[in-house]
Amino acid sequence: MTQKRADLSKIKTVSIKQRKSKVTPSDFGMPFEAEGDSFRQFVRGLPRILVAEDLRAIVSAVVTARRKGAPVLLLMGAHVVKVGLNPILIDLLKREIITSVSMNSAAAIHDVETAFWGKTSEDVAETMIDGKFGMAKETGDLINMTLSDAYRETDLGYGEALGKKLLDLKAPNNNVSLLANCVLLNVPVTVHAAIGTDIVHQQPTMDGAATGEMSFRDFRELCSLCRGLTRVGVVLNIGSAVIMPEVFLK
Repeated sequence: MTQKRADLSKIKTVSIKQRKSKVTPSDFGMPFEAEGDSFRQFVRGLPRILVAEDLRAIVSAVVTARRKGAPVLLLMGAHVVKVGLNPILIDLLKREIITSVSMNSAAAIHDVETAFWGKTSEDVAETMIDGKFGMAKETGDLINMTLSDAYRETDLGYGEALGKKLLDLKAPNNNVSLLANCVLLNVPVTVHAAIGTDIVHQQPTMDGAATGEMSFRDFRELCSLCRGLTRVGVVLNIGSAVIMPEVFLK
């Protein structure tokens, strides 16, 4: 049986002149001349549509917050480190644009590995086959033992303990470490672990009590940082779809 087709003859239309439209040529992007144009002109030439307009809104909110002395809290996931953005974020820390850094514990692992050994991000597909994924001894020993010692001997939190350890050990690549630079610049840095999610959790040096307490100390610090948020304060969540949004929600 053939389905009867809809009769469109009685449809009511409206004039485009009265219809609300979200895009006009004035919103379009402008060409960038490699010779002569400044970066400011490049930004001004971006379309005033979707993500480019979102970028302008974020920049405006951050500028307003810092001019009024309100905080700009950065929440971040591991891929922010893996795709090489640490130097840019460190520059923003030094310029006092970002006022605190909070990351999931995977980001801390990549940061520590980069700072101390100059490499990170193993080939998961390859190492899963022979059972070697996440078994880098040095990574587990450094992070887990740092947390255990700080848990028993200090009042430091997860992020500060790792950053201080990197500085104490004079890690060769501390210049690109968020953890080390936050401690060096006296910027609050917190790390938020979900136990069982990270490669250091499956190693024999893992201390669940230490990891849990150190992460809880940092949760309480982030709560305190959030108290400083006002109508103009800004929270940026970059590269974390689950852990950091959930921590911030709580």
